Amino acid sequence: MPAVTLRDIRERLRAHPHAVDALIALGTFGCILLGAATEPHGPNGQPQFAEREISGQIVLLAALTCAVLALRRRAPMPVLLLTSLISVVALVTGDGPDAGSAPEAPLVSAAVIALYTVSNTTDRRTSWRVGALTVGVLTGTSMLFGARPWYAQENLGILAWTALAAAVGEAVRNRRAFVNAIRERAERAERTREEEARRRVAEERMRIARELHDVVAHHIALVNVQAGVASHVMDQRPDQAKQALAHVRDASRHALAELQTTVGLLRQSGESTAPTEPAPGLEVLDELVEGFRHAGMSVVVDTPLPGSTAPLSSAVDLTAYRVVQEALTNVQKHAGSGAHAEVRIQRDAEALEIVVIDDGAGTTHTVPEDVGPADPDAAEDAGHREGAAGGHGLVGMRERAAALHGVCETGPLPGGGFRVHVRLPLQATAPRKETPA
Repeated sequence: MPAVTLRDIRERLRAHPHAVDALIALGTFGCILLGAATEPHGPNGQPQFAEREISGQIVLLAALTCAVLALRRRAPMPVLLLTSLISVVALVTGDGPDAGSAPEAPLVSAAVIALYTVSNTTDRRTSWRVGALTVGVLTGTSMLFGARPWYAQENLGILAWTALAAAVGEAVRNRRAFVNAIRERAERAERTREEEARRRVAEERMRIARELHDVVAHHIALVNVQAGVASHVMDQRPDQAKQALAHVRDASRHALAELQTTVGLLRQSGESTAPTEPAPGLEVLDELVEGFRHAGMSVVVDTPLPGSTAPLSSAVDLTAYRVVQEALTNVQKHAGSGAHAEVRIQRDAEALEIVVIDDGAGTTHTVPEDVGPADPDAAEDAGHREGAAGGHGLVGMRERAAALHGVCETGPLPGGGFRVHVRLPLQATAPRKETPA
């Protein structure tokens, strides 16, 4: 048979609060009768137990006040009122100052327990008011109508016990509130950690998804164009076909390298620093533009002179590169070969602005002298390109800009073509929503 510990007993008592109240009321009834039968002032200054007769009035009042006390948890304020009223009636109707010590004084025990319950279950303001009123009424009644002088130890005992009950109830309530606050704070912190972990996982997934999309979409688009060129000129111009296949090989090699770097991030055991890797930057923008030019696109780049300003942060540098890469890839996919694109990058003290504009004048039906056709299935006009925002290209640009508290504006131009405008603050500001151009 397992041993019953104090903790087990406490848990069982907490599971049956009304039974506990009944036991407390029964114990209080016995204590009242014992106190009424005890003479506190014996011949040798020692109390004499069971030396006094208990009147029927005392027994009846004790039974009544303890029966009311059993309901203290259900109605603490009415119970305090009734027990205090019974105590006052007993003290007022006692035998008077010539009767020696008052046997009615122990009846105050029920009011003391009720006062503790009220202080333990109400707010501080109510506890102080009710406690002061109860202490004053019971102590004053005992001093005025008690059997002994007002300074007798019975009267001082009533003052001490009632005041102590109010103070202990207040202290227990404050401790319970403190423990509950600590528990709630711990639970909230646990929920916050879980939410933060889920948020970080979602952000990491979105970051990896953007990187994979940008890498795959860009390089596959170039491979597609160069493969089309090689297929078209294979018989008539084998040298040009070889050159196109060399571009296919280079684009494939770069795609594999970036994919390997991206997959390497997923294999890291620790947390990576987003979104700085995997990332080229604007310092290799010429290589990016040269790849599009080999694919038949006319690209003009207007950027600040190298070294003319302080270096960009890695996050801003990566985002700017990816925006240009995705915008030119969209031009290649939707406008077709022979389109003209202009890339403008400007920087001031507050922000970096990237603008990519194309004229939408590419073709997917004719083959220039040095460039083959683009994939007909991927060709769309500039006006339809905004409708293709259900894909991931424009969404990825907007997410990248929003991650750096920037703004992304995209949309067709009135005279044809498409415009991408991204503004990235160099210092963190409040997030802003993108608006169509």
